[in-house]
Amino acid sequence: MTRRPAAPPMNGPRYNQFIVSPKVRVIDENGDNLGVLLTEEAIEQAGEVGLDLVEVSPNADPPVAKFLDVGKYKYEAQKKANLARKSQKTQDIKEIKMRPNIDDHDYEVKMKKVYSFIDDGDKVKITLRFRGRELSHRELGMNLLVRVQEDTKETAKVEAQPKMEGRQMLMVLAPK
Repeated sequence: MTRRPAAPPMNGPRYNQFIVSPKVRVIDENGDNLGVLLTEEAIEQAGEVGLDLVEVSPNADPPVAKFLDVGKYKYEAQKKANLARKSQKTQDIKEIKMRPNIDDHDYEVKMKKVYSFIDDGDKVKITLRFRGRELSHRELGMNLLVRVQEDTKETAKVEAQPKMEGRQMLMVLAPK
């Protein structure tokens, strides 16, 4: 009964008998360049050391292969990818709600929050909610958003200019 070779690896680098190139540039376990060898010969040398021949740069001419432990190599690559994904900073949109006739102290408290969000690298959506007769005084809302723009011009840029959406006026700030 003849045994077929295992299926080639679907993800990760090619190794040992799955390397399709007839010749490869070989780097040993210590990082020394052994030169260009036939793939079969390189696999035998790797086997003598107790390691696998792993294709680390398949697009080079000839491809570069290294003496490595395949399982360890895949594990390290997966660990590195997980760390990169974990250290990525996602940018959230935080929302601050105000009213057009906001008091000075309330405005300062809201602006402290805006500064902290921007310092954390998040975008800030400022929502001005109009109620009742306030809707007829849109210029008060516009003046307030212009004041917010002036107060944050050193740390943030306006990503979305103030615009009305129903009973709300919206503006989005992004960190510089």
